[in-house]
Amino acid sequence: MSAHSAGRGSRAEGLDPVRLVLLASAAEGLSNTEALELALQQATAGLRGLGGLMHRCDTGGGPLRLVTVSGLAPRTAERWAAIPVDEDVPPARAMRRAGYVWLDADSLEIGAAGIASVPLPGPDGPVGALSVFTGAPGEPEPARRSLLHSVAEWAAGHLDGVPALSPTGAQNRRDGVARTLDAMSDVFVAVDGDWRITFLNKAAERVLGVGRTAIGSVLWDVSASHVAGLEAQCRRASAERTPVDFDLRWPADQRFYQTRLVPLGSGGLTISFADVTELRLRGAGRTAEEQAAAGRTARMGQLTVALTEAVSSKDVVRAVAEHVLPPFGADGLVVEILEGGRVRVLDSVGYTEDFLRLIDGVPLAANTAVTDPLRTRTPSFIESTAEFIKRYPNLEGLTTRSTKHAWAFLPLIASGHAIGCCVVSFARPRSFSEGERTLLTAVSGLVAQALERARLYDAEHTRAQRLQRDLLPRTLPDLPAVVAAARYLPSGRGESVGGDWYDVIRLSSDRVAMVIGDVMGHGISEAATMGRLRTAVRTLADLELEPDELLGHLSEIVGDLGEDYYATCSYAVYDPVTRVCSLALAGHLPPVIVQADGTVHSPELTVNPPLGAAEPPFEVHELQLPEESLLVFCTDGLVESADRAVDQGLAELQHFLKQAMARTSYFSVNSRADASRRLDALCDDIVLALLPHRERTNDDAALLIAHTRSTPVGDVASYSLSVDPRAAGQARQYVRAQLATWGLEELEMTTELLVSELVGNVVRHAKGPVRLRLLRSQSLICEVYDGSLTTPRIRRAGHTDEGGRGLCLVAALSRRWGTRFLGEGKCIWTEQDLPAGTLSVRT
Repeated sequence: MSAHSAGRGSRAEGLDPVRLVLLASAAEGLSNTEALELALQQATAGLRGLGGLMHRCDTGGGPLRLVTVSGLAPRTAERWAAIPVDEDVPPARAMRRAGYVWLDADSLEIGAAGIASVPLPGPDGPVGALSVFTGAPGEPEPARRSLLHSVAEWAAGHLDGVPALSPTGAQNRRDGVARTLDAMSDVFVAVDGDWRITFLNKAAERVLGVGRTAIGSVLWDVSASHVAGLEAQCRRASAERTPVDFDLRWPADQRFYQTRLVPLGSGGLTISFADVTELRLRGAGRTAEEQAAAGRTARMGQLTVALTEAVSSKDVVRAVAEHVLPPFGADGLVVEILEGGRVRVLDSVGYTEDFLRLIDGVPLAANTAVTDPLRTRTPSFIESTAEFIKRYPNLEGLTTRSTKHAWAFLPLIASGHAIGCCVVSFARPRSFSEGERTLLTAVSGLVAQALERARLYDAEHTRAQRLQRDLLPRTLPDLPAVVAAARYLPSGRGESVGGDWYDVIRLSSDRVAMVIGDVMGHGISEAATMGRLRTAVRTLADLELEPDELLGHLSEIVGDLGEDYYATCSYAVYDPVTRVCSLALAGHLPPVIVQADGTVHSPELTVNPPLGAAEPPFEVHELQLPEESLLVFCTDGLVESADRAVDQGLAELQHFLKQAMARTSYFSVNSRADASRRLDALCDDIVLALLPHRERTNDDAALLIAHTRSTPVGDVASYSLSVDPRAAGQARQYVRAQLATWGLEELEMTTELLVSELVGNVVRHAKGPVRLRLLRSQSLICEVYDGSLTTPRIRRAGHTDEGGRGLCLVAALSRRWGTRFLGEGKCIWTEQDLPAGTLSVRT
C-alpha cells in the first residue's frame, strides 16, 4: 500500500472556470440533494473515475455519513455509509488533514485504481469529504486534483438540509435514479461482467429495438448493437478499467450520438448515448468568430494546466505566450513586476531590447498605460494607436518605437496586492468584445497567482545557486604539472540545485590532487553537504593522505550525516616525476584519458560503493600516464539522461573527444595560457555536444579536464646519503653542485642550511636509508627521505636549551614545508621562491 497527501496550495492554481460555470448553470432550480448528485457526477467525470462518494460530518464529532453516491454498486456503497473520523481511509484522512489524499489500489477491493479524496471546506474547518474512485492507473494529475478541490468547495455550499443516506433511503434514491434514467431522452444501458444487460431505459429500448425482456440477454446478441467500433470500444473500456468517450453515427437512423462508456466497480459497464445531431448541424454552421471563441475557451483550460506545472517566472511567461497569444491573434507580450516602487520588465515576447529598455524601471507614480491599471487594479483595453495617444499624449514617442497598435493592460493581483502587469499587444488595431475582456481578465488572475508562486521559487533558487557557486572554487590554481578547466551546470529544470562539485588541489613536490563528486539528491541541504565534503577533502589532502585513506575518512563523514546521505567521489593524485596517477573511486565514473597521439579510452577500474555506504579499504589504481595527457572527469549528469544510459553517454563523450583531437591540438601549445584557453573551449564544446538542451535536464552536472605534464628529467636530482654524521656534509656538497648547474647559486646558502637541518634530524632521530631529492620548478623543492614514520614537530625551545630550534629555522627559511608519509617511511620537504628574474622552466 502507498499513500500520498499534500496541502491544497493556492486554490487558483488549478481552477477549471468553464466546468464550474457549467455546474452552477446546470444546478439552477435543483434541490441541494440533486445539486450534490450533479457535483459528484462532475467530479467523477473530471477525474475520469468509476464512481464517487460524498460524506458530511455529523455535529458533535460523530462519524462521516454518506449523503450521495454515484456509479457504485449498492453493496459497495453500503460499506462506506458511516466512517469513523479516526479511521485510516481516504475520506477520514482528508477530513483530519484538511487536504488532498490519494490511496492506490493495493488496499482496495473494488477494482478501482485508487481513491482520491478532498475535504469539503467550511468556515471553521472541513465539514465533509468528496471522494472519487479512479479508473486510470497512477495518481491524478495536478490539474485534475485542483478541479476536485474546486468542485468540493462548490458542493460545500449546498450541504444544508441534505440528510445522510440510510440503507432504505439509499435504495429509494437508487429507485429514483432508475426512474430518472428511464425518463431521460439519452440512451442508457448497463451490462455486467459477462456483457448481459442489467438495465436499459426507454430510449435504449427504442434505439435498440428491444423491450424490457432483453434484460438478462447478452448485449452482442441484440442485432441493433452491431455498430462499427462499438464492441471494440466497450471491450477496451472494460479491459483498461477507464472511461472512454467517442462519437458514432447510428446506422438505423443516421443520427450522431456522443457515446460514453464507464466501467463499474463490480466488473460491468454503463453505456450512454446522447443525441447530438442538431448540435453537430448547428456547429457546422457556426461563424468563424464562434469557433474562435470556442478555441479560446479550450486554450484557457490548457493554460490552467500549464500554469499549474510552471515552476519559474520564465515558465509562467512561456505558458502565457503559448496559450494566450495565438487564440487572440496577439503577437506581443510583456510581463512586468513591481519592485521598489518601480515597474521592471520580467520577460517579453515580440519586442526589441531597445524598446524594453525604454519602459523598464518606470516609477509607479508615473502616468503611463502600465501604472494606471496597477494603481486602479482595473484592466485597460486600448484599441488603436490614436486612442493610446489620446489617453497618454506624453507617451507618443513610444508608439513610434513600437510596432503594436492595440493593447490589453492586465493588472496582476495576488494575495490582495498588485504584483505587476501583463501586457498583451497586437500588430493591428482591433476591438475587444465583452467576452474577450472577461476572458482576458480571468487569465490575469490565473497568471498573477502562478507568477507569485514562481517568484518565490526564483528567489529560493537564486539563493541556492549563489550558495553553490560560493562553495565551488572560483578559479582553478595555476600549477606546474597540471593545467585545468571545469564547468558546473545546474539542472535546466527541477526544484533546486544539486550537490556536484570538483576541485584541483596543490600538494607537495608539484604533485596535484584532482577530485570530483556528486552528493545524491537536490536542494540547499545537498549543496551545503557538498561544501562540507569539499572542505573536508581539502583538509585531508593537506595531510598528504593516500587516495584510499582519504576516501575512507570521507566516507565516515558522510555516514555521520545520516542514513539518507550518500555521495560519489573520484580522488586522484598525479605525480609529475613518476607520471603515475593514483586513483580511487567511490561509486563514481572512471576518467577518460586522452593521449597526444589521439588515443581515447576509459580504463576499466574497480569502483567501490558510494561514500556513506562503502567500508574501507578502498582499492587504489595506479595509472602510468604519458608525458602529456588529458584526464577528463565528469559526474553522471553530463552523460546520463532519461533517454540515454550512462554507458551510451560515456561512449558519446569518447567519440566527441576523438573528433576534437582530430580538429585541435591540445598538447603542442605555446604557453600555459594558451593551453588554458583551449581547455576552456573544449569544456564548452563538450557541454554543447552532450547537453544541447540544458533547459530540459533534471540533473546538474560537473566536468573537469586536467592537462597533465611530466617533470623534465633535467629538473630532478636525487642522491643517496650515508646514515652517519657525514650525511649533512654530503648533502651540502650535492646542493652546491646542483644549484650551480641550474644557475641558482643565489639560493646556495639558504638551501645548504635547510638540507643540513633536515638531514641532521634524520641522522639523530630517524633511520635509513636516507635520500636527498631536488626539484626545479616554479620554486626550488628540497626533499629528504628516511625510513622512519616519526612525525617531526616544531617545539618551543627555552633560552637555555641547546637544541629544538631546527624546524623553526626550516619554517623561517622556506616558503612552505611539511611531511608526507610513504609506505616505507616519510619525506620532509621544503619550497623556496626562485630568485627575482629567474625564468621558470615550465611557464
